[in-house]
Amino acid sequence: MVLNKLVGGDIRALRRSRGSTLKELSAGLGRSVGWLSQVERGQATPSIPDLAAIAAHFGVNISFFFRSANQRPEERGLVLRSSNRFAIGSSKDGLVEELLSPTLGGSFEMIKSTFAPRSSSAGHKGARKAEDGGVLISGRLTLWIGQLKLHLEPGDSFQFSEQEYGWRNDQDEPATALWVVSPPIY
Repeated sequence: MVLNKLVGGDIRALRRSRGSTLKELSAGLGRSVGWLSQVERGQATPSIPDLAAIAAHFGVNISFFFRSANQRPEERGLVLRSSNRFAIGSSKDGLVEELLSPTLGGSFEMIKSTFAPRSSSAGHKGARKAEDGGVLISGRLTLWIGQLKLHLEPGDSFQFSEQEYGWRNDQDEPATALWVVSPPIY
């Protein structure tokens, strides 16, 4: 039942972060609003095909929902072991992210972002109703917040709210940042 609550909480957080209603998601899945509501509250167990459809709808891998499954029950939702993390994105696209948060049900999420050498966001990402912050752990990264251009080095931190942003890694080595977003967007 604990795993159902974690999976349900993650589905709710993904749905809300994407600005989707219960009605919209349930219609896209061909399921009832009542069923989806029960799943989100941990009162119903979605089938593997249902989870695959939900994962596809949100653009995540189905393994996203099982990242805590191998953990001791008392750790679920509190700790996410490094062996249970998985990458989202690809270095071919310039950015690989790992969700570090044990759950998406809280008020923020933590992400490890690795920016491939000689890659960029190809322009600014639109402003979203979220607050972003982080610290560059390794490498060098150019970050635009609105029109402000910043050159970050390891240890430099940043924070901004509801602004367009973009990034570029001009180096021959990857740059890695710990990124925090509130509310969760994954």
